Amino acid sequence: MIGNKRLLAIIPARIGSKRIHKKNILNLAGKPLIGWTIEAALSSQYIDKIIVSTDSNEIANISQNYKVDVPFLRPHSLSSDTASSIDVIIHTLEYLKKIGDYYDYIVLLQPTSPLRTSSHIDEAVCLLIENKGYSVISVSEPKDTPFWCNELPKDNNMSNFLNPLYSNKRSQELPITFCLNGAIYIALVDQLLENKSFFMSDKTFAYKMDKKDSIDIDDELDFEFADFLIRKKNSLS
Repeated sequence: MIGNKRLLAIIPARIGSKRIHKKNILNLAGKPLIGWTIEAALSSQYIDKIIVSTDSNEIANISQNYKVDVPFLRPHSLSSDTASSIDVIIHTLEYLKKIGDYYDYIVLLQPTSPLRTSSHIDEAVCLLIENKGYSVISVSEPKDTPFWCNELPKDNNMSNFLNPLYSNKRSQELPITFCLNGAIYIALVDQLLENKSFFMSDKTFAYKMDKKDSIDIDDELDFEFADFLIRKKNSLS
């Protein structure tokens, strides 16, 4: 709780994954991948309740071992690749509404961001409150500048690949850009339900994170890199 406002954290974790089998429960540096996000949420000074939304008994059991709520198994319609996070949130809120449990803010924490900590979460919450915003979304600088990226035609011709404004510049001379890192999404519940999106015009603010804390595990290389970073960090502490 912050002020008199209640915060609900939702961790969406389905069992299916195209690139890494059962990704959310694989052992990452000594604990299930989802465990890193659960522990960060549990350590937040502002989150009042944590719910793991999953379609898997296996994920449910692991989550319950961390003493967080898994009050239902997500229906199949919300467990496919095409199901949106907003639909998962609405499903959870509707369940809670039936039992008279209401919250002012939603904190969406994807389990694929294991280096996001409770400090990141709490700083993002404070940023939202201080700016009197409707939502906050975490971002980080991309690994590669978007000014050196483009689509390719079928014949792979690169005649129009680079914008002449940037083609002869060094990377440090290019504008600084940011991308969504998938780690933290926070929103006022009523505004999220109205807009069906975390993006709410001038009422949405960016919470900037370091690249080293922003690993979003999508494939085996991401997983191995995150494991390396965590083990290195632990060896130094």
